Amino acid sequence: MGGVFLYYNKVEISGVNTAKLKVLKESEKTELLRQMRSGDPTAREKLINGNLRLVLSVIQRFSGRGENPDDLFQVGCIGLMKAIDNFSTDFNVRFSTYAVPMIMGELRRYLRDSGSIRVSRSMRDLAYKAMQAREKLTNDNSKEPTIEQIAKEIDAKREDVVIALEAVSDPISLYEPVFSESGDTIYMMDQIGDNNDDRNWLDEIALKEAIIGLDYREKNILKLCFFRGKTQVEVAQKIGISQAQVSRLEKGALRKIKKAL
Repeated sequence: MGGVFLYYNKVEISGVNTAKLKVLKESEKTELLRQMRSGDPTAREKLINGNLRLVLSVIQRFSGRGENPDDLFQVGCIGLMKAIDNFSTDFNVRFSTYAVPMIMGELRRYLRDSGSIRVSRSMRDLAYKAMQAREKLTNDNSKEPTIEQIAKEIDAKREDVVIALEAVSDPISLYEPVFSESGDTIYMMDQIGDNNDDRNWLDEIALKEAIIGLDYREKNILKLCFFRGKTQVEVAQKIGISQAQVSRLEKGALRKIKKAL
């Protein structure tokens, strides 16, 4: 949790006052994207500024590596800008769902290229042998070999081959096109399973964005009711309003969150 508070409580990061960052509603993002596509020069800047908290959320995953938070933030912003320039509402996903993998990919590329993610000589050699074996087996059998076949060909453990190939591979976006024909595009996310915790993590980011959009009193009521275990009567006494008002504000805040999600 230390990394979370490091970034959110820091007054300035790369010259940006994180305490005053605006958070856009999904409808506002869609409208700004439409304006940007129509040639409005200010819409892109508004989109960037309205999604900087998303960048902060992502770089928390890369804390504890000894990297300068300012550098990570700037690299994350590059990923954000790429996401803004390439996003389309035709993807039928929330913008944050599209942007997070691109921001993460940019950060991983930076960390690898800067030496923060180091690949040993022996691992590089194993990856090179595996790639040679993959090419040979593909040519021999006219189809892509499995990892097991590659491992057997070079007399290595399957796990070692997977790790070696992963270590030297370039990070890509889940929404990078892998095949396109007659206007139908297949993206990387269509080719992989969804059995990891990234989906939950994206949901968590969406929830944080929704809560940020609440006013102070709504946030305070939810915090007291759901995180401090207070009853509505206790909350009413604490903040000086009636229990009926607490109930109304709580329901309204939950409706706003549900609508934002």
